[in-house]
Amino acid sequence: MAIKIPALGSIYIESCRRHGVAPRTEFLSALFKADVKKSRHELCVLEILLDHVKDVDFHPLLEVTTRIGDSEIEAVDVLNESSCALNGEYALVLIRSIDQKLRIVDLQDLSFGKDFLRDVSQRGLQCQVLNLRSSHFRKLNLVGEFLRLHTLNLDYSTMLSSFREDCFSSMPNLMCLSMCETRISNLWTTIAALSKLPSLVELRFQNWICCNDVGSSGSSGGDDQTGPSQPSNASHLEMPPISLNLLIDLDVMTEQAIRNLLPFSMNQNFQNANEDSSDDSEVDFSIHLENDQLDSSHSAPPGWNREINLPSEATSAALSNQNGEESSEGAISGHVADVSFKYISEHASPICFEQHYREFMIASIPQLRVLDNLPIRNIDREMANLTFFKHFERLPYRRSDKENVVSILQKREIRAIPSSFRTQKQMPMDPVGKSQHSYARSLCAAKMGSSAWPYMNSLSISGNDLGDENGSFRPRQFEYHPTNSSLMVFGTLDGEVVVVNHEKQKIVSYIPSFGTMNSVLGLCWLKHFPSRLIAGSDNGSLKLYDIQHFPSTSNGLRTASSVTFDEFDQLTSVHVNSTDELFLASGYSKNVALYDINSGRRLQVFTDMHQEHINVVKFSNRSPSIFATSSFDQDIKMWDLRQKPIRPCYTATSSKGNVMVCFSPDDHYLLASAVDNEVKQLLAADGSLHLDFQIPATGSSQNYTRSYYLNGKDYIISGSCDEHVVRVCCAQTGRRLRDISLEGKASGSSMFVQSLRGDPFRPFNMSILAAYTRPSSKSEIVKVNLLASSECNKESSSGGSSFPFNSMGG
Repeated sequence: MAIKIPALGSIYIESCRRHGVAPRTEFLSALFKADVKKSRHELCVLEILLDHVKDVDFHPLLEVTTRIGDSEIEAVDVLNESSCALNGEYALVLIRSIDQKLRIVDLQDLSFGKDFLRDVSQRGLQCQVLNLRSSHFRKLNLVGEFLRLHTLNLDYSTMLSSFREDCFSSMPNLMCLSMCETRISNLWTTIAALSKLPSLVELRFQNWICCNDVGSSGSSGGDDQTGPSQPSNASHLEMPPISLNLLIDLDVMTEQAIRNLLPFSMNQNFQNANEDSSDDSEVDFSIHLENDQLDSSHSAPPGWNREINLPSEATSAALSNQNGEESSEGAISGHVADVSFKYISEHASPICFEQHYREFMIASIPQLRVLDNLPIRNIDREMANLTFFKHFERLPYRRSDKENVVSILQKREIRAIPSSFRTQKQMPMDPVGKSQHSYARSLCAAKMGSSAWPYMNSLSISGNDLGDENGSFRPRQFEYHPTNSSLMVFGTLDGEVVVVNHEKQKIVSYIPSFGTMNSVLGLCWLKHFPSRLIAGSDNGSLKLYDIQHFPSTSNGLRTASSVTFDEFDQLTSVHVNSTDELFLASGYSKNVALYDINSGRRLQVFTDMHQEHINVVKFSNRSPSIFATSSFDQDIKMWDLRQKPIRPCYTATSSKGNVMVCFSPDDHYLLASAVDNEVKQLLAADGSLHLDFQIPATGSSQNYTRSYYLNGKDYIISGSCDEHVVRVCCAQTGRRLRDISLEGKASGSSMFVQSLRGDPFRPFNMSILAAYTRPSSKSEIVKVNLLASSECNKESSSGGSSFPFNSMGG
């Protein structure tokens, strides 16, 4: 026979007497309210409030919670609305002792510590609604069992920026997930994590609030507001017909309007939260639930807003409506059937400002019915699929489906035509049966499709390898070797040149600065003499090193013999031609200098080639006399030494200052990168525009962008010094294949891309010189393999350490 609720009260009072503790009136009151609900034939819910509960209260409460399973109580909600002095371990024991009758766990101002959340993440909970707050997790790792969970709130977790691969793999019944005002920004890893949720139907990264013009705005209500900022479930079912543009064409908003949409308070929270410590293995949740609106009798929540009482604070921003106009109050506005309504965004996460965010989400999660409080209609899904196909690639080389690696290898053995090439439309860059790279590309697509989290490892090289315990390198530039797949050279801010075996992470040759060089900004290997390289520093010093002809040092390492060239003041770039006879130097001037490598002489200085300084100069890969220059005067110019470069062959103009230019491996194209993500591919023959990659701008005039070819000429990689992401785009269509997000190893360690290079020997491999915004933080050279999963290489990845150097600049 079930234990009566009054009997539970008697058990509690008797236990308090035995332990010498005064009974908590809040708990006795909760038992009384549950008994009243029982008498009225309502759902008998017991609310356990942990506010002001202390460790001495633990044992009497535990004696009751262990008997709830055999009592008349049908459901238990564990709530924490303010500070709590209860030990985190005690709180966990209380919560777990309730077992199957646990309904809501709502721990707001979370004060139970990291061990509490780590235990919840690893072991799971039996609740239906999980709601936590004020955590400082950066990577979500909910791998425990959450089999009964249908609603999960992660709002306002301002440190939460990414997911572990199996984060949601044990939540088969999760239907509603909210992550407003987090730092989530990567579309690909987010979708890969959410794909583990087969029952997900409602998702939020922001709140699109619909309200009438006559009523109060969702951004101006007070604490007692129950209007538009707290819409009922009816807002999903009874809202007036919505213009298609409002629902699926949100990316038509102006760039500045989108930036204004990001709440200022969120930016402040990000900055302040960075000062706190965090643990990658932890997770952060938040948002207050109106518990009396939750009904466990429902197999699924009838509507997100029916269950959640949103905070009334809101920040609105100017968004363009379908007519290209802006409403006076800064919201999306429209008129349908003479009904005036508008949408205001609240608490948006950075992912909401990614280009085509809504279409990407809808196309990638077929079962989703509501996104950011806006219902998804059939026409929305159709348009989203079209937009996705136009702007994104699911797999490399425009494949729509991932093939099995074993089947690809079998086809290669029997010389069968891969199925991916049977459709002519599918692979115009790789004609059926004609490309020798068919199987290699099939394997790349299969491997890349296996994980959205690429294998990333920091190159672990330090001055300790030279016998200097306090020594540390501060790399500023690096280059792969053109013929030896294991070698890489990097130059440091202190004028050192270090040749390393990046596969074995060992120093091969060390060239000290000898006090003659400052920051090494220019490095270039010779192609026909693979032991030689040119190094140039910002003080104008230029040297040719031969790492084969060098004396041994006391610690067994070798230095290199060198040839010194005439200085080129304020140098920023050097490049050797295809025959290893000449090299060019450019810098913070309008001039370019030409040097003869064999004689060691400077042959000529070409003056006033641009109106402003020339940041990068590049020879073509095949013609020894053709070279291109990129300048902050917004021009890219092609030159020919055979015509005495007085006039350029042609000039191509960007809308902003050009940071760099490079030739495609076959010299068919020029890849031009201008300030703030203006990346274009030009035809090398005449400089005409071939492709604009349309990477979203940040609005920063200091966001210096660099782009290089990856994996031959099929794909490019692009990164900027104000952003922590590297974008991989198809060089034939401009479609985005993947974004790679850089994450610092410590709290407050925001990273940015200072330089990057594609690995010339390994498909879809690259290295990134990643620096930190804090000058005191150590930066690192990060090796990235898009064909390998980070989860499959955890042990190897954890063994790699970061480069002990500081780096700054463009």
